[in-house]
Amino acid sequence: MSATPQTDSTAADAAAPSAAIPSALGTGLKQRHLTMIALGGVIGAGLFVGSGAGIAAAGPGIVLAYAVSGLLVMLVMRMLGEMSAANPASGSFSVHAERAFGPWAGFASGWMFWTLLCVAVAVEAIGAAQIVTGWLPGTASWMWVLLFMAVFCAANLAAVGNFGEAEFWFAGLKVAAITAFLALGLLAVLGLLPGTDAPGTANLTGAGDGFLPNGSEGLLVGLLASVFAYGGLENVTIAAAESENPRRGVARAVRTAMYRIAIFYVGSMLVVVALIPWDDPGVESGPYAAALDHLGIPAAGQVMNVVVLVALLSAMNANIYGASRMAYSLVARGQGPRALGRLTRRVPRRAVVATCSFGFAAVLLSYRWPDTLFQWLLNMTGAAILVVWAFTAAAQLRTRRRLEREAPQLLTVRMWAYPYLTWLALAAMAGILVLMLRAPDSRTQLLTTAGLTVALSLAGLVRQHRRGKTRMT
Repeated sequence: MSATPQTDSTAADAAAPSAAIPSALGTGLKQRHLTMIALGGVIGAGLFVGSGAGIAAAGPGIVLAYAVSGLLVMLVMRMLGEMSAANPASGSFSVHAERAFGPWAGFASGWMFWTLLCVAVAVEAIGAAQIVTGWLPGTASWMWVLLFMAVFCAANLAAVGNFGEAEFWFAGLKVAAITAFLALGLLAVLGLLPGTDAPGTANLTGAGDGFLPNGSEGLLVGLLASVFAYGGLENVTIAAAESENPRRGVARAVRTAMYRIAIFYVGSMLVVVALIPWDDPGVESGPYAAALDHLGIPAAGQVMNVVVLVALLSAMNANIYGASRMAYSLVARGQGPRALGRLTRRVPRRAVVATCSFGFAAVLLSYRWPDTLFQWLLNMTGAAILVVWAFTAAAQLRTRRRLEREAPQLLTVRMWAYPYLTWLALAAMAGILVLMLRAPDSRTQLLTTAGLTVALSLAGLVRQHRRGKTRMT
């Protein structure tokens, strides 16, 4: 029989559509916290650091890559918003997958997402360490990874209200910085910034190399980088379970965050590749700092590096939170080791420590492979997020029919053009996964993700079968 989590008060994500949110978790998050978590959790390593490798591979075509993946993530978030507004739960899409297809689907998608966020935490810690070692070249990267992991592991052991307030200000700084970057960049592109010449469309055509200088293979690399960059937006539907009004909170956060993220991502990529040549040596290490240095703004590049560091640490903080709550929800539903379900002052501290374990392992990995680890993790995570999105889309197809039949009043957020856009999103995910098989650099990571998906699905089916037999006896 599956074990149940030990908590200071009873908590579990129920399987019925009308299930209440687990009462054992705190409710210290406000609407402004949710809105900024939705923005802050996704503005991190993928945008500020991973986008450099994407531009180097795709050239100006990175704008197309971010636009395509941005449209895809908007569809996924709309699906997730529909289900989460109707049935908020700390397990978010894992709970929805379980309700739609059975415990095996909740187990597979939930632990896949937990793995995804643990890897993302490590990626962000490594990215932050690279910035600091650039300032202090005599220090080792692994030392900074260790420091950042220790600090944010400790921070997530505190009350959820403290997390929400810290993330509010972190995210606010990132949003303000990107807004200022967009404003300056747009003025420069139009030739309205004093001391700068309007580049026109010269850089967008790859300085004679074309919009896609490396062809479809380069576009694929850029697409994978952009897919990873959007990962983490799902955290807002997890955080909603610890807010004052979960249904209203998640609906509002999903509606506003999608459009803002699209503007920040696609808009900032367009500004970068319009301002400077895609093959500029500084682009791969830091496209935003390179663009500002190109404008000749005094110390702007270093200021942007500070912003990037804050962004990485903020996203790292948010992903530790999201992963620990996902683990808690899984355990609360009898789908994980019950030791992780114990709450201390309404915080799943053991789940936080377990989540941080991979980040601490990244200390050793970054010591062994300091130059190649970041890109490998980036590609692996891009494949994993597509699997999670596929579970979400499939669950939405079934959940929507059930809600229309049983509780239409809960459909306060509705998926656009249902079911056609849901099927289109699933087809796009499948297409990206197929394209990954063509590129040798991404094929290994895709096969690794596929193996993990099969293993988790089989483990979930075995657990479901055993629980069914136990109930029968």
